[in-house]
Amino acid sequence: MDSARERLLREVMAADFTLIELNLYLNTHPYDQRAITIFNECLQKAKALRQNYERLYGPITPMTPSKCPWQWIEDPWPWQ
Repeated sequence: MDSARERLLREVMAADFTLIELNLYLNTHPYDQRAITIFNECLQKAKALRQNYERLYGPITPMTPSKCPWQWIEDPWPWQ
């Protein structure tokens, strides 16, 4: 995997991790407006990173719209 692709994938993974952690925090602090604002900002960033990665390198998960041929099976796999 080239370094630019790997770097972008790591950014997507970090953004997803941040969202998961914020989601867990908000489950126990549902009225924390600052955390909600940060979550919403991080969500937009994560979506943009994922869209950019998929535009450049293909789908990260099989839950992404595909064109023909089915792109999910194309090499390399996202975790490679």
